[in-house]
Amino acid sequence: MRLLTVRKSTDSSSAPRPTARPGARTAATLVVSALLVSSWWTSLAGPGHASEALPAASPASAADGELRGIDLNTVTIPQLQARMASGALTPSGLTRAYLKRIKAIDPKIHAVLRTDRTALQQAARSDARHRRGAVLGPLDGIPVLIKDNVDTKGLLSTAGSLALATAAPHQDADLVTRLREAGAVILGKTNLSEWANFRAARPTSGWSAVGGQTHNPYVLDRNPCGSSAGSGAALAASLAQVAIGTETDGSIVCPAGMNGVVGLKPTLGVVSGRGVVPISAEQDTAGPMARNVVDVALTFTALRGKGHVTGEGTAPAAPRASGTAAGGSTQTGMRGRRIGLWRLPSLGKDVDEIMSAAAQRLRSAGATVVEVTPPYQDRLAELEFPALLSEFHRDIDAYLAGRRGPEDLAELTAFHRADPAEQTCFAGVELFESALKAPPTTDPRYRAARAELTRLARRSIDDTMAAHRLDAIAAPTNPPAWTTDCARGDNDVIPSSTPAAVAGYPSLSVPAGSVGELPVGLLLMSGKHEDEALLSLGAHVEQRLRAWRAPRYLPTLPTPTASDELRGTGR
Repeated sequence: MRLLTVRKSTDSSSAPRPTARPGARTAATLVVSALLVSSWWTSLAGPGHASEALPAASPASAADGELRGIDLNTVTIPQLQARMASGALTPSGLTRAYLKRIKAIDPKIHAVLRTDRTALQQAARSDARHRRGAVLGPLDGIPVLIKDNVDTKGLLSTAGSLALATAAPHQDADLVTRLREAGAVILGKTNLSEWANFRAARPTSGWSAVGGQTHNPYVLDRNPCGSSAGSGAALAASLAQVAIGTETDGSIVCPAGMNGVVGLKPTLGVVSGRGVVPISAEQDTAGPMARNVVDVALTFTALRGKGHVTGEGTAPAAPRASGTAAGGSTQTGMRGRRIGLWRLPSLGKDVDEIMSAAAQRLRSAGATVVEVTPPYQDRLAELEFPALLSEFHRDIDAYLAGRRGPEDLAELTAFHRADPAEQTCFAGVELFESALKAPPTTDPRYRAARAELTRLARRSIDDTMAAHRLDAIAAPTNPPAWTTDCARGDNDVIPSSTPAAVAGYPSLSVPAGSVGELPVGLLLMSGKHEDEALLSLGAHVEQRLRAWRAPRYLPTLPTPTASDELRGTGR
């Protein structure tokens, strides 16, 4: 899926393995320690774990028997596993509750395309493992929704297009295999922007011919943003504990921000892209989305498996000295952290006020916040889209060769030109046509442009962080959600995701506040393979901002807002 001058998407490529970085946390502790759960997994069966405090139940939750005392809007994976360890909750009970919510709530938002008929069978197997004390990990029995451009055996996996809606894939994408190995319950597939927003010049985010239009749960006539629109909206509506999104530039983080949830775009290559409909192997990555950072961190641990890496580079970078950590001192919470604030006033006064308030809260918690403007942004915008066109032609041809349906991009383009159902919101296939005409990735002009693009994106982050001794750069993730309009479509005006997306560096969106009813996220970005450090920081930021609130499913807002003029897409 894409946000700025390009549509952003998914993940692609496949995998050597990284070496463990010295001092890196194990999968069991990861960033969870930031939320006082560092010893949670190792003590799962212990009595202390089962006594963790749980949020108060909502009326809907309390009616569900096993879920009495659990609010699905706010409960975390560690809290659910505490219940399962004590016998107060079963994976089957949790799965039934989410299936019931999908049936009751999804008709308002159209975020879930289909549920997996085997979900309760998967949950029953997890029940048995919990009874035997043979739990596979923190995700065992946890319901997960998968974006519909990720191959899932036995389920149609269409990228939102009728061209791929004839048969389910014969095997799972690598990331789905890892989720199954971790014991997760594959609950179903989420709607997305068709072809991850890489089909038409003026698409409408959240629309696909297969699933129609996904709506923002906060205000139903507002857009959910980006190609992972269904994953973000489903989480906002608490239709699963976790969802998987994909991003080329903005398609995890913008739906997270605009739907008031958390989304991680990992370092390029840490999550395998085999079996994910591609835009560009140079930028695509799948990543976890959830309603809190701890659930994102635990899912990220499962997705990266035993250290598979795809794309360029097989080993993590050496630990980067940043902030006060450079001197070896210990940081506690936000104290001693250094954050660079990239304001992006083009997103509007209301968003800027949220950024100012967030910066003040972080300063009050002991962080140093300095204003920064990462360089080279105009040049990145100029170079990114042409490079993605060449890469999409190469990568989509390779993907289609292994799927039933159109055999290459030329056939795919002809299919979309001819099928009326593919034109019910917008008719264009301009990006397909441009990709067909783009220079091949063997062309020296393309190679030079991609090399410059990657180099400048990395320098924009690395140089800024080094100059100010930063732990992370922060920026607004999104403007308030614009009204959805097929005739108008989306424009590309949200630049904050681009540096990390093009560099292949991690970025994390956490809720920062709201403009009226409409959520705005804070985007944190850092250096290559700093995913764990970023998640740890994000957990502290989330704790300080406490910006999440449940959606009210309002049909509309009484008056237009300035955000209606700020439109964007994500790929």
